[in-house]
This record gives sequence, structure tokens and C-alpha cells, in this order.
Amino acid sequence: MVRKGKDAAAAVEDHPGGGHVTVTAQQSRYALDAVDAPASKELLIKDLSISVANRELLSRTTLHLVEARHYVLVGRNGTGKSTLLKAIGDGLVPGIPWSTRILLLGQTSEAADEEDGTMRLNETVLQHVLRSDRVRERYVREAKMLNDAIENAVDPMAPVRVYRRIDHERLALRLKESHRIAERRSGARGKLARKELIKLEERFEASQKRLEEDEGDIDALVLSEETQAAVDLLAGVQASLELMDASEAEAKARIVLLGLGFKEDRIDNPAAELSGGWRTRCDLACALTQYADVLLLDEPTNFLDLPSIIWLQDYIRGLKSTTVLITTHDRDFGDAVAEELIVLRNQTLETFRGNLSLYERERWKKAKYLTKMKDAQDKQKKHIEKSIAGNIKAALEKGDDKKLKQAASRKKKLDERMGVQVGIKGGRFKLNRDLAGYHTSNRAEIEIPDFDPPVKLAFPHQPPELRFPGALVSLEKVSYAYPGRKKVPVLSDIDLTIHEGDRIGLAGLNGSGKTTLVSLIVDSGEQGGLVPTSGTISRHARVKIGRFSQQSVEEMTAIASSEPKITALRHVMDAVGGEMQEKDGRQVLGCLGLHGQTVSDVPLLLLSGGQKVRVALAKLLWPPPQLLILDEVTTHLDADTVLGLVVALKEYDGAILVVTHDRFFMRTVVEGESPHTLAPGVHGSEDEADESSDSEDAETGVAPGTVYRLAKGQLKKLEGGMEQYAEIAARTAAKLTKPAKANS
Repeated sequence: MVRKGKDAAAAVEDHPGGGHVTVTAQQSRYALDAVDAPASKELLIKDLSISVANRELLSRTTLHLVEARHYVLVGRNGTGKSTLLKAIGDGLVPGIPWSTRILLLGQTSEAADEEDGTMRLNETVLQHVLRSDRVRERYVREAKMLNDAIENAVDPMAPVRVYRRIDHERLALRLKESHRIAERRSGARGKLARKELIKLEERFEASQKRLEEDEGDIDALVLSEETQAAVDLLAGVQASLELMDASEAEAKARIVLLGLGFKEDRIDNPAAELSGGWRTRCDLACALTQYADVLLLDEPTNFLDLPSIIWLQDYIRGLKSTTVLITTHDRDFGDAVAEELIVLRNQTLETFRGNLSLYERERWKKAKYLTKMKDAQDKQKKHIEKSIAGNIKAALEKGDDKKLKQAASRKKKLDERMGVQVGIKGGRFKLNRDLAGYHTSNRAEIEIPDFDPPVKLAFPHQPPELRFPGALVSLEKVSYAYPGRKKVPVLSDIDLTIHEGDRIGLAGLNGSGKTTLVSLIVDSGEQGGLVPTSGTISRHARVKIGRFSQQSVEEMTAIASSEPKITALRHVMDAVGGEMQEKDGRQVLGCLGLHGQTVSDVPLLLLSGGQKVRVALAKLLWPPPQLLILDEVTTHLDADTVLGLVVALKEYDGAILVVTHDRFFMRTVVEGESPHTLAPGVHGSEDEADESSDSEDAETGVAPGTVYRLAKGQLKKLEGGMEQYAEIAARTAAKLTKPAKANS
């Protein structure tokens, strides 16, 4: 029930995955409306609830975004992180002033598609990024129209025509927004919104008539007033452009594109020629170059290599006047940009001042401390209760009133001293300060934080034996150049040997040849596979290689789109072949966390990205391969699932080749570091010795692996591992934008 004096506003919109998104929130009757421009851009939404179809994702929780603070939103796959961001970006959340400019990653390209159908054929990447800022583009166009009309000495009617046209276009935009407001409001506020809509429609009709009015019928006084209005409008538009720093827009766009990995020549090439990954980067550039009060970034590191990821985290930290809310699977990136963490769990939003690694460490320490306190108190309470029972028994047997007084005194002590021992400020507990209101006991009970059960992914430990020893794959002086290209070979004199149980990491820029190298390892010698230009590749006669590629999820989505009724179980059984029975398919999917109706009844198309990753892994693990290649496997996974995958891979006896830009994943899977000791800012704490006993998964018997860097066609071993590559990437990131800065 909504409390008195408050209105529950609601919004409804279709969800891409099917069903309706319903958003409700508490709103004060004095809440800011669409026309208000609050001095602060802080967002405080109470009693926020979001549901898709009949499934509730958020239930009467609070969303609080402090102005200019940077947040990272975390939660398990399917809890509603992306839905929350889209609801905010689409204006579905009641209580957010309509004057607050909110930008969601991907909205810019959608808006451009709505206006123009597709990317303009001859439009360059730079032009597309500049055009994506619709507000700036509109102001630039209006300024040019007004300036040309006012300077037109031949036609005195020109300023009036342009003024009326611009005024009409702005009214059309306001009318469209008012329609959205009226549709999404109900009750008294909805009635008021519809009245405002009717007034605006009348103004729009009057504006249309003025636009069509014969120039000879315009009164001289009206002509003079509207000419002056055109001059004033031009001054206002120019002032808005100055505030937006519009003159520097092109230089800023070029810097952002270079930071995201675009080369100078590619920036000036047609945007329509971009592949999917580069188009995603272009969308990110569109979002970063625009002004926004609140910037929402959903997985912005997808398709970025490590130098661009490091550049992006530095760029976001430099946004001093913009509130940023990010979801990301990259733990190191999230830890670097997070000033505050928002945890979506149990349909509520919990905030923590710090990053994810620190949150997990502090929560674990708090749970450990409170558990010890509760165990000690339970032991003490049991002893006191036993002594009370003994005193009462002795008093009844001997008629000793002194024993009864002792029992009463100890019972009072039991009531007064059992519970929380620390006050709200960390000092000694005081009853009159720390426990206000009515309570059944003198102290609050000790509540130990509950943890979600860890994500458990189970891989078969031991792949089938090979019968005779030998290297799984061996590359000797391998070079490769794509047919018809006279450029430097993609790969040159590559030497690499992978034995059973090896852990190999492959790092490098996008386009450096990592995928080509993996394809040579997997497909060389097979029909239609890549063949090295020079050198030899030998594989064990009985080796089975399983490969998860960056395109695995996209390929699965394409199959599901062509066969809408196919399920995960049927897809795995079809992919593996006739030797797999249904119970085998259910078993392998169940080990990866997919059970029951999810695998047999839910269409594959409706599964989340994280669930599709599990399905793709299931196809590789029947039977388990001696060499498992994981190319950017963490892209669609949440932080808890990545941890579960790390633990499962540590127990896997087969060889693993990891291709990733995720520093955390590379250090834990390949280099053997424990994920429990990688929380920044808390190394060297007094509890570290205790924590080491809880990280037994670090001792698996598998020797730490080797990280290689692929650059300029050469494969080089990194003695310093992923840490060394991160330092190289940081230096590269610092150089990315130098050409643009030099030109500006």
C-alpha cells in the first residue's frame, strides 16, 4: 500500500525478449515534472519495482545515484541489470525529471536508424559519431539557418520563415514527449498530463497555420516582433553551443575513436563498412562524445582490447561532472572505475562505497567476525542458562532464596548482554542510543550476512587417455599470410608446443593474429581449414580439441532464430551427434548449471547470454577434449559465474589455451593465482594469513602456465606474465590519442 501523500507512478513498455516491462515507483506530489530543471542532477527513486511479464526483478527498493559519482552495477545473470539500465534510459522510471539528460549505450545508433533508416552509405566513422549527437546537430543546423536568414538583406521575410519553422519543429519534439508522458501516467497526474497534451496540440495546430500563412497577410508589427525573436533565438542557440563546447566536438570525437582502437585512416572511412565488433566500438564512441547528466554503459568493454580498456577506464575516471552507471564482466575494469558499487540481489539494490573486490573481502571479513561473535555468545549463553537451571533446582530442593536471587540476576544478565556488542559508530553499545524504538530484547540480534550459494560449474577432471605420449600440438617456424595480400604476414616464425596439462595464455591487440593462430591449431590439415604459408604443424593422432570462440554465442543465436522451437538439450544433442542420449545431455548441461525445463522446454532463443555460454561449453565437453581453447569466454558471464568457471578450470586436467583481455581471468586460470587474494587495496592485511587457508583451490597440482604476447606477427613469452602485458598495454593506451592531440 502506498503511503499517504505519495503517488505510485507506473510505466509499461514491451520487452525485447517478450512480455511487458512494468516499472513503478513512489513519487511525491511535489516531485519535479518534465518541465522542471532541478539544480541538482541527483536521482533518488524510492519503492522502485520492475517486472517483465509476470516475473518481478526489483521489488520496492531504492535507487540512489549521487551527482557525478561513478557506479558499477553487479548481480548474477538474469537478475535484471540490463533491464534496469534500459528502463532508466528509456524514461520508464517515474520520478526522474524529464529535463535530466540520460544516455544509454546503443541508443544513439538506434535513434540514427529511426531517423535515417540505416547508416548513410558515404558517411565516415567520424561523421557518424558527430551526427549521433542529435542535440548538438540540431543546434548547429538551427544556428546556420537563423544566421543565413538574418544576414539575408534581400528577403526581409527570411528570418520570420526560419523562426516559425524552428519553433514548429521544437513544438513537434515537445508534443512527442508529451504523448509519452501522458501514456505512462495514470490517476490525477495522468489527467493533468493529458490536459497539458491537449494545450500543446492546440499550440501545434496554431503553429502549423502560421507556417502556412501567406506572407502578404503578415502584419508589420508581427513581422518586427518575430524578426527580433529570430535574433534572440540565434543568441540562445549560440550560447547553448558554447556551453556544449561544440567547436571542439570533432577533435573530441577523434580522440575518443583513437582511444577505442580506430586507426587514423579507418576514422575517415565509410561507417557502413564496419564489422560487428567495430560497429559496437563506434556506438561506444557515440555515447562517450555526447554530453549527458547520467551515462549508462552496459558491458562497454565488449570487443575492446586491453590498451583500449585501460584508455576507457582512465577516460571514465576523468568524467568529473557526469554520473556514470556501468555493468561489466571485466573485474579489473570494474574495480578501476567504481567509486561506489550497486549490488542487485534478492530483488533489491544494495550500495557499497568501494569496488567489487573490496566489497567481497569486507563482506567476508564481517561475516567471519560476526560468526565468531555469535558462536562465543551462544557458548556463553548455554553456560549461563545451565547455571540458572542449576540455581533454580538447588533453590527448590533446599529452599535457598539466595540461589533464586542468583538465578534472577543471571537471567537479567542474559537478557541485557546477549546480542550486538558494538554501537552504530563502532564504539561500545549503548541501549538508549543504539536501539531506539520498541524491541523484544535489550540488544539487537547478531545477523550474519547471508551469501548466495557459489556458482558451481563442473568439468570432467580427466579427458580420455591418449594411449601413447607426445605433444598435443606443435608449431615449428609457422608463418601465415592471407592469399592475395602482399602485406607482412599475419604470423611469422611461430614456435609453440602444447603438452598435456599445460596452461597457455595468449594476449595481444585485436587484429594481431590471435584468432588466425587458434584457427591454425584447430583446423590445420583438415578439409577447408587454414594451411600455414610456411612451417609445420603437428598434432597428436588421438587429440581432441574443443574451441569456444568469440562468435559461439552469436552463432547459437542465429541457429535459434532460424529454429525458434529448438531447445538447449536438442541443440547439444544435435551438435554432438547420435551417440549422446538425453540423460547424457541433461547430465553435462546440469554440471554447467542448466537444469530441468530450462534445457528441455525453454526455447534456446530466450536463454540469456550467460546461459548460451554454458550451452556452448556443454558441446565441447562431450567427451572432454585434451586441449580446451577458450577465446573470450567471459564476455557474457557475471562475476560470480566467472569465479565458478575459474574454480572448474583449475580442477581440469586437460591442457587449456586462453585468449582473453580479462586480466583477472588470465591471472587466475593461466598463472594460477588464487581469486581470493586479488582484491586491490587490502593486500598485506592481518587477515591475509587466515584467508590463505580458505583458498585451497589455489593448490591444484597444476603448474602455473605461460602467457605469450602476439605482436607484429611474432609470438613472445612474457616473463612477467599478464602483469607485464598490462604495463605494455598501459603505455600503448597513453599513446593512442597522441595523433589527434597533435592535430588539435
